[in-house]
Amino acid sequence: MKAKIFNYGGLAAAVVLIVFGVASIVIGASGRSTVRTNLNNEQIVGTPDMTPKAIAAEAKAAGLKGVTLPTKSVAGETINTGAEARTFAEYMRIHALEATGGKTYAQMPRFATADGKGTNDDKAALKDPKSGRPADNAARNIWVNETALSTALNTGYFAENVALFSIVMGVALLLTGIGFLVLTLGLVRVPFRRPTDAEKAAPAALAVPVAN
Repeated sequence: MKAKIFNYGGLAAAVVLIVFGVASIVIGASGRSTVRTNLNNEQIVGTPDMTPKAIAAEAKAAGLKGVTLPTKSVAGETINTGAEARTFAEYMRIHALEATGGKTYAQMPRFATADGKGTNDDKAALKDPKSGRPADNAARNIWVNETALSTALNTGYFAENVALFSIVMGVALLLTGIGFLVLTLGLVRVPFRRPTDAEKAAPAALAVPVAN
């Protein structure tokens, strides 16, 4: 009775693992396909300067220091994979730094000034002709747009990797389930061989008499 319970339990565990493995593979493959389809629909193409050599020259000319430069090229390529999306976002960050003088959003002045340098002093800022309030520094919008777009691209990279992880886990569950099933059905057995007469006599022949 106990043997049957263990057998049924093994079968149930095997079926559950196989079902979850197949489902995980299907969901992961679907998610990966969705990410790539959505990226491809955006028709994003890398600009000619999106090569490590070209962007390094641009960064040097712009006086950018201490920035992490991309190591892969997507120049002229259609961005339709998570890895390419992440690389494109890295180039976008360099372009944003070039356009803002190497300053991030938090480092840029809040208000606009006549000389274009900006200021955090509302009294020294240009005034909005309609409201009379200090005019916002429009250059900060560069970072607003860059952050929104790069976040979307990095999310695509993350989603594709999650989908890949789901596929790998699905394969692992599937193989584990098949292993359980094989063991439960008794398909894997250690062959039993009866010892020969010589093997039975061997222990007795090797025995050493003990002196009294």
